[in-house]
Amino acid sequence: MTYCVGLNLQDGLVMLADSRTNAGVDSIATFGKMHLWQQPGERVLSLCTAGNLSLSQSVVSLLNGGFVDHEGREHDLLKAGRMFEAAGIVGAAIREVARRDGEALKQQGIEPNLSMLLGGQILGRPPQLYMLYYAGNFIRATQDTPFLQIGEAKYGKPILDRVIRPNTSLLQAAKCALISMDSTLRSNISVGLPLDLLILRKDEFKPALHRRIDADDPYFNDIRVRWSEGLRSVFATVPDPDWGL
Repeated sequence: MTYCVGLNLQDGLVMLADSRTNAGVDSIATFGKMHLWQQPGERVLSLCTAGNLSLSQSVVSLLNGGFVDHEGREHDLLKAGRMFEAAGIVGAAIREVARRDGEALKQQGIEPNLSMLLGGQILGRPPQLYMLYYAGNFIRATQDTPFLQIGEAKYGKPILDRVIRPNTSLLQAAKCALISMDSTLRSNISVGLPLDLLILRKDEFKPALHRRIDADDPYFNDIRVRWSEGLRSVFATVPDPDWGL
């Protein structure tokens, strides 16, 4: 399990991913789930992955070098003219891996699953954010829904619903994403540190911030404590129900 969130805002994009792939009594594994492609001044693309690790690594391997699908069509993220085309290329890579490995996994009793977040900007086009499914189809974040989540999304969604608007600043959005991640970390052991945080400012075509956040990160630890104490404080101010008990 994992948790990744992407936010598409007026000033740019924020993307955050955990790095835990499995967690048990004696088995905890860490793999980075955020991948980056960039041509400074021309494009920057980030992909966050959730689901079967072998499938997601195969998809990223195809995308890293460009690939030819089973019908002979060439695909290259660095040649996409707009983000919609880039999402289509990622979808084609997902379908290619599913065609090759999906049935074999099912025969071993493993139900293939995969989802991805693709965010970025290409010169002459606005920043965009997409969520892709195992079938290779995708949806796009909009003004009405400026954030998308994959993996263990339910614990971190309430804070995003209450805070995030299209005009939310990038730093405020990053803070909100980290609080969303903290809520998930506290409620599900299958999501874990370290985290990868990426901030892409509109029209800069390079990361404004690309940061690895581990258990010793002072800012993340500070907001975790502040958020917990703040919730308890607000809860204490809410009147008890007058039910005569």
